[in-house]
Amino acid sequence: MALLTLKDVTLGYDGMIVTENVNFSIEHGDYLCIVGENGSGKSTLMKTILKLVNPLRGEVSTGDGLKSKEIGYLPQQTVVQRDFPASVNEIVLSGCLNRTGLRPFYTKAEKKLAEENMRKMDILELKDRCYRDLSGGQQQRVLLARALCAAKKMILLDEPVSGLDPKVAREMYELIYRLNKEDGITVVMISHDINEAVRYADKILHIGSQRPLFFGDKSDYVKSGIADAFIHTKGAE
Repeated sequence: MALLTLKDVTLGYDGMIVTENVNFSIEHGDYLCIVGENGSGKSTLMKTILKLVNPLRGEVSTGDGLKSKEIGYLPQQTVVQRDFPASVNEIVLSGCLNRTGLRPFYTKAEKKLAEENMRKMDILELKDRCYRDLSGGQQQRVLLARALCAAKKMILLDEPVSGLDPKVAREMYELIYRLNKEDGITVVMISHDINEAVRYADKILHIGSQRPLFFGDKSDYVKSGIADAFIHTKGAE
């Protein structure tokens, strides 16, 4: 059963259409990268999946027992968020808020989950540090650990390497790849870097102006010709 299915979805806001006729489904363990030009609706699509905005038309459904509140989410980080005055541990733990309901405290199991995810992101030694004192790469690891605390089967990542230098960006891509292949987390990621998208992802959704241009396996995407203007084919396998 598909974890996520979009059928004849029209994306937009304030009644304005951004992209029409979005159709795709992803299974458990998939790694989907969403690419396209600025303003093509990539972030709107992600917010629609999360039910933060409603589709103008069409249907977004989850399967295999997945609920939208059980999807981990790493949004694009703003300048204000980078200066947030909380400890690493507090921020990562806040990813468990959907699990607590009306309970005003974290359980031992939730604290253990936060610790496990900090260890997985190699930031456990930073747990008592103030978030705003960390480097950009360290902050992204903190936010990814937080998203993992919320996730049960799937994480959505909106430009997770934006603003990072090439070395740190590659390390982040490798972390996400291992989460997918070793931990079985289904990944849906927006990226402006199509070369890296086809390096790591299994499937590609390319959104163009007003309509999707491609959805399918990355090998078919590279061969389709759609990507020719955006990627260097050499090394893209």
